[in-house]
Amino acid sequence: MNAADPNPRKVVGRSRLPVLFGAMVAVIAAVIALLSLLQKDREAWVRHTLEVETALSELSNSIYRVEALERGYLITGADNYVRFYERERLAVPAQLAEAGALTADSPQQKIEVASLRTAVQRKLAELDGAIALRKAGAPEAALATVRNGPSWDRQIDVTQIMDRMRVDEDRLLAQRSREAQWLNLALLSSVAIAGLLLMGFAGLWVEQARKAGRELETAYRELSAANAELVSQMASRAAAENQVRQMQKMEAVGQLTGGIAHDFNNMLAVVIGNLNLVQRRLAQSPAKGSDPKIGGFVDSALEGANRAAALTGRLLAFSRQQPLQPQPIEPNRLVSGMSDLLARTLGETIMVETVLAAGAWRTQTDATQLESALVNLAVNGRDAMPEGGRLTIETANAYLDSDYAVAEGARPGQYVMIAVTDTGCGMTQEVIDRALEPFFTTKSVGKGTGLGLSQVYGFVRQSGGHLKIYSEPGQGTTVKIYLPRLFAPEAPAEPPKPPAPAAPSDRHTVLLVEDDERVRAFTEEALRDLGYDVISVENANEALARVARAQDVDLLLTDVIMPDTNGRELADQVLRLRPGLPVLYMTGFTRNAVVHNGMLDPGVNFMAKPFTVDQLAAKVREALEQAVD
Repeated sequence: MNAADPNPRKVVGRSRLPVLFGAMVAVIAAVIALLSLLQKDREAWVRHTLEVETALSELSNSIYRVEALERGYLITGADNYVRFYERERLAVPAQLAEAGALTADSPQQKIEVASLRTAVQRKLAELDGAIALRKAGAPEAALATVRNGPSWDRQIDVTQIMDRMRVDEDRLLAQRSREAQWLNLALLSSVAIAGLLLMGFAGLWVEQARKAGRELETAYRELSAANAELVSQMASRAAAENQVRQMQKMEAVGQLTGGIAHDFNNMLAVVIGNLNLVQRRLAQSPAKGSDPKIGGFVDSALEGANRAAALTGRLLAFSRQQPLQPQPIEPNRLVSGMSDLLARTLGETIMVETVLAAGAWRTQTDATQLESALVNLAVNGRDAMPEGGRLTIETANAYLDSDYAVAEGARPGQYVMIAVTDTGCGMTQEVIDRALEPFFTTKSVGKGTGLGLSQVYGFVRQSGGHLKIYSEPGQGTTVKIYLPRLFAPEAPAEPPKPPAPAAPSDRHTVLLVEDDERVRAFTEEALRDLGYDVISVENANEALARVARAQDVDLLLTDVIMPDTNGRELADQVLRLRPGLPVLYMTGFTRNAVVHNGMLDPGVNFMAKPFTVDQLAAKVREALEQAVD
């Protein structure tokens, strides 16, 4: 037996080797299978987390779209917003249900989903209520729910709940990843103990594990980038909402200003006109023994009335309701021509410099208003430099791209830029944010009305332009005016006009139409004082009857805003009876039949209330001379 099998234990040992090897292979195979299952499980959880994040992002975007459509409908009243609003709103409950189904495996997430559902329902109820108010014909009440209601707080509640759900989902993913990593480590140790024979398989598994880790890291980076993009969109949306609220506030002030302008200018026309008549009477026939101070009293009263008229003009400029007379302008020539005026206005302590761009484009705007705007900015710069300094006026060609235009509420395109820069005390961001508001000023009492910058802003916006303020405390301020480029070819220079013909020796007859008795009485008296015959009526029907009977009318002087027929309609009817009859319009309110988008209609003779006797004389003479030409 010993000869046949000298070492039976070795035989037994060798016979077990295939079994042990098979068992080892089976263990390795089981380990590999288990690793594969773990990998798939991990990928499934990553996909699950991404699906939850995607569902939350889609729900958040839907809420934002629903709210944006609700805002659009409240502001415009357009039915298209309502139709899209209702369609988008129907998607929200389904998205909530999807988010709840995806997070049903987590008790904590179930609680958060319930809170989210409540917050979203409250948000939607608020939006539905505002839509209902707007549909019911109460736009102001609807907007009030946006301004004064808890809309922003509810939006914050929804966002915070979603953020907590994302954090909890990331936590679950990290916890499951750590558990899988520990199990992987234990299995790898078992594979190592199994022997070097299967190291190749272990190496392959390690490589797969590393690849899975890289994929997980990539997925996490993509998820982080998506979250960052959502945060950026929320910030942009908040900035846009702030801009809309500011525009609504400025527009409300403008509407209030325009509403009182007509009556206020009528009253000022009566005051200024009658004071002018008093001055003329005193100059023509001073009363013997009269108090010599009477003339001074009249001058003081007239100065106060003119200051009130100037204040009304500034309010109209802010509200973009002043009539503009645009004309092609070369910015370099205009700025150069203002040098002497600025030097006299600013004083010797301010050094004025100009930096004029070569090849500067032309623009089309009201030259007088542009000069006034630059003087306003220069005076503001001087007041910011009480110890003296340097004021620089610069011209340049500029292009505003779409991104900047959207962010600043401007139109993209080519502009002529005129910048006024001072080396004064500068402004904080809080002051810059309010600088364009009417009556806001940082100057002491009595040194400023707070209408300078707002007047400039109103003129620039009415001209289709854009205004931007740059400032740093202690470093100075730059105010940039952007006016649209004029693309029309430059017209050839017109030959000088011959001197105006002398006034005809015969008297002219003016048909005066004015519904305000006081303004009509003053205007009639002023015209007679200027040597004109006057036919005075208070409405359009009387005026038409007079024109039909009297053929000696040489000029129609009419108010624009009247109860029955506006001045433009009256003029059209009169011109059908008397073709070629000159017409002169007068009004204290510009949103009417002869001024559109702030611009006078071509060929219109216009006189703004209040006006002086001299201004009346000049406008009447100009209208009559144009008819003669």
